[in-house]
Amino acid sequence: MDELRGVELLPEPGEPKILSAVDSSTNGHEAQWRAEVTGWAPIVPETVPFRPRRVFSLATGIFGALFLAILVVLWQSDLLLLELPPASSEWAFEESEIRDLQDGGLSGEGVRVCMVDTGLSLSHTSFNEADVVFKDFVGNSVEPKDYGSIAHGTLMAGILLSNDFQLGIAPNVTLGMAAALSADGEDNTGSETRVAKAIRWCIFDFEADIISLSLGGDQDQSTSREGPAVSATRQAIDLGIFVVAAAGNDGGSSDDGYVSAPGNVNLAITVGASSRDGSVWEQSSMGEPTDSEGNARVVPHQKPELTAPGVEIVSTGTDNLWYTSSGTSDATVFVAGALALILEAHPELKPMATSTTACIELVKQALVDSMGPNPDHDSTKGYGELRAKSWLSQVSEDTTC
Repeated sequence: MDELRGVELLPEPGEPKILSAVDSSTNGHEAQWRAEVTGWAPIVPETVPFRPRRVFSLATGIFGALFLAILVVLWQSDLLLLELPPASSEWAFEESEIRDLQDGGLSGEGVRVCMVDTGLSLSHTSFNEADVVFKDFVGNSVEPKDYGSIAHGTLMAGILLSNDFQLGIAPNVTLGMAAALSADGEDNTGSETRVAKAIRWCIFDFEADIISLSLGGDQDQSTSREGPAVSATRQAIDLGIFVVAAAGNDGGSSDDGYVSAPGNVNLAITVGASSRDGSVWEQSSMGEPTDSEGNARVVPHQKPELTAPGVEIVSTGTDNLWYTSSGTSDATVFVAGALALILEAHPELKPMATSTTACIELVKQALVDSMGPNPDHDSTKGYGELRAKSWLSQVSEDTTC
């Protein structure tokens, strides 16, 4: 069987039961339908350091006046200093109803979330109690390491796991971090084959309940074959694993009219980014009305399915600093984290050996229903904005799948 080494068996898009043997080493083949997958550096983040601030409080009466006079002297002499934390993006957690679920006691306990990204640096104090499993597909590091431009993977992990001044979405999940992308200028790239291997590690080795993909590649409309990362994503979904993927950051005048792959996979949950005022972020990618086979997309699988906070999100950076960043990468983690809280509340929805796609379809329909009765779909906003509490309420009405 030596002649089959290096050969991949990939399902045909139109008939997944038919497998095609493909040798990726064949000249010209890589260029035909393999691609670089980009984990977008979510707009070069601004560092948000801790800054010393002067503070004082007022009292009443004679003692208050005396105390105030002392404070003024200290104030003018710069002797009264207090180290205050940076501004948070608490609005994002409140508006998306994440805090409502946390107030109900949910933290992601017992749920396994896998990210395919640039890796992770655990040096930030916000990760002191994090439960992380690391796998390196870029180098040979045994210890967690971030290979990315501006620590993209560390940023994404912080939105989910932080237990410092800004509480993450689901700090008690077990996080699998598969490092498959690395710095390439201001972006983070990796071969699609490597990304596919990382996704399959999430499936078979880490045994994920949710795979969060803050990355994407261009959809190749010139070929009927799908790339290995898309194939691996379909494999995860067929096994009942939830996949949440970024819509992409090519919105505006440069938008090609397609969400990024593998967010184009029908049963994946594809996420655009929204601002604090609820408007769609200007660089959030537009979705296409048809799937890869030319069939019209129908509810609840139109792309993107929703938007989530993704503009000026504060998260963990390098050297124990905090960064603000923007992009559909950030928004993807908000949805993956909200889904982790829902699966904690309803563990019967998690993938099992006998799982099909039924629970995924149920949860996606509940997502649409959480936006209101028969919501219209918009090619950039989806069915609406993330409302985690409403989503959980809709799921709770019927978990039979």
